[in-house]
Amino acid sequence: MAELSVEHLLGIKYLKEKDINLIFKTADHFKEVINRPIKKVPSLRDITIANLFFENSTRTKLSFELAEKRLSADVINFSAGQSSVKKGETLIDTVNNILAMKVDIVVMRHASVGAGVFLSKHVDAKIINAGDGTHEHPTQALLDSYSIREKLGNVKGKKIVIVGDILHSRVALSNIYALQLQGAQVKVCGPTTLIPKYISSLGVEVETNLKKALEWCDVANVLRVQNERMDIKYFPSTREYTQLFGINQDILDNLGKKIVIMHPGPINRGVEITSDVADSNESIILNQVENGVAVRMAVIYLLAQQVKR
Repeated sequence: MAELSVEHLLGIKYLKEKDINLIFKTADHFKEVINRPIKKVPSLRDITIANLFFENSTRTKLSFELAEKRLSADVINFSAGQSSVKKGETLIDTVNNILAMKVDIVVMRHASVGAGVFLSKHVDAKIINAGDGTHEHPTQALLDSYSIREKLGNVKGKKIVIVGDILHSRVALSNIYALQLQGAQVKVCGPTTLIPKYISSLGVEVETNLKKALEWCDVANVLRVQNERMDIKYFPSTREYTQLFGINQDILDNLGKKIVIMHPGPINRGVEITSDVADSNESIILNQVENGVAVRMAVIYLLAQQVKR
């Protein structure tokens, strides 16, 4: 059986195109599984997985937990808010205590950039990065690409614009890496204050006019403004942001073509996207949620094949 070229999933930048193809091929199988009347397979009955979330999460945490249970793994859920981290315990001590319980795979979300890489060098378990600060969120990018492939038949050659708060988004960076690796063209669109200075070094064009960006693209992946990561004001008001960068049905109707609408969630309805757009036939937001389980099952399954028993 084919194997991933990496021992952990720390970021898309560490993957090769063949890794993404293998993950998608495996996800195709698991998508068929989760649409059966009996949605569970015994693939990982002898694998124990710890979900370590040092930041709040709803969708990602639930998606990982469901993926793990669909594979019949034993699951430990850890939330920093109810743990000894509050008492000053270090990341290494926390994880080593969990590993002493014979954990094989750790799924971790952490506010610090590079937390997953740090952990992978200090503990003997497979690490899956479920988001590290403003850096990467690899499984979200994989499920986004998988959803585009499912909708349009291929990612290669497609034009994708990422709209919104690029500066604070780990989803944006992982998507850029994943889409370019598969041969897509990528632009970003948003206020100049929310576009990172390094973006041009990634071979990504910046478009500050939303209408032009949407006229260019096949797919618009819309991000929310991450107010919780902001310590200063990056634009005058939410109302002004919505006027300049919010997507509504009138804007889409005037494009003269159909484009695919995506959103990683949570959606701020009426800010970056209106309800009629989010719930429209052009939207694949709910497909992304369903595909997230299949893609995460694939990643977990493939890394579990490398666990030494």
